[in-house]
Parts: sequence; C-alpha cells; structure tokens
Amino acid sequence: MFHNSSRGLFTFLLMLLEWTKPGISSPLRPICDLRVLKHFIEEARDAEAAMLACKEGRGLPEPVTVPQTKVDFNVWERKNALEQAQEVQSGLWLLNQAIGSLRTSVTNTALHSHIDNSLRNIFSIGQVLRSLNIQEYTPPAGGVAGGEETWRVSSASELLQVHVNFLRGKVQLLLSNAPICHQGSS
Repeated sequence: MFHNSSRGLFTFLLMLLEWTKPGISSPLRPICDLRVLKHFIEEARDAEAAMLACKEGRGLPEPVTVPQTKVDFNVWERKNALEQAQEVQSGLWLLNQAIGSLRTSVTNTALHSHIDNSLRNIFSIGQVLRSLNIQEYTPPAGGVAGGEETWRVSSASELLQVHVNFLRGKVQLLLSNAPICHQGSS
C-alpha cells in the first residue's frame, strides 16, 4: 500500500518540479517528457494485472462505453492537431466515466487503490495536455460527440485493458507529436 502511495507522490512531485522549475519564474512549461506517460502506462498495467488476479469485481453491473483503441495511422495523420486532441480528450473522459463506475462496483480495497490511482492518473494526463495548450474536453449534453469511435465492454479486465491500450496508442501519439514540444527543433 505504501508503495502505491509513494508512486503517486513521485508522479506528483515530478510534475510539480517540471511545472515550477525552482528558481525560475516563467509561465507553465509544457511537459514533453514521455517518461511521465510511461509511468502512467505502467500503473495502468498494474491495475489490469491486479484485476486479473482478483476473483471479485470481474463483471461490470452494466456495459460501459469506452474509446476505440485501434489507430489507423493514415486516418490519424490526416487529422489536424485539434481533431487528434479532441479524440484523445473525449477518450480520456469516457475512461474516467467508465473507471469511476467500476469503482462503485468493487469492494476489494486493494483494487480500490488501483482504481483510484487510475482516476488520478487520468486527471494528471489532463494536466499534461493543458500544459501543451490542449483544451479540456467538454462533453455534449448527451455524452460523447456523434463522430467519436466507441465500443462497449462488460468486464472490468476489458475496461482496464482498453485503458492501457488507449494510453499506449492515441495518448502517446498525441503527446509525442505535440507541436509545442517540437518548437525550436528543425
């Protein structure tokens, strides 16, 4: 348990130090270091492994909508940066909703810890995106915009696998190609 708390604290301190750069007064600096995302991916994998090892909480009370994780690189590259960002932001919003509903159906405290950590990490990824001048996602009144590719999962392990794959795929693509991270490099 202490180990999970220290990992979350480490992540928070890493982000805080990157943002503040002690001794330097400047506006919010973009977080372009993919090691931050790799840390979130590892923690998502830990949550998935914990769920697979646990006998409880495998099914969801009802299927949840999650983002499509497949990436057609030709289609992705034809999208402009704003469209890519909106797709990632809406996917993170869906994952936040789905993992939040998973939390209410699980009673195992160890799993709660992993689920809470996943929710905090989704929030932190949102902070990273804001540091890159990517606007926060505002869902339309009925949920996700009609053009977003989604699907439904009915088990906790499927949900957490989607979480890992979404971070490894679309989130990593967006962060690794963020225009602000490539300014000044030719």
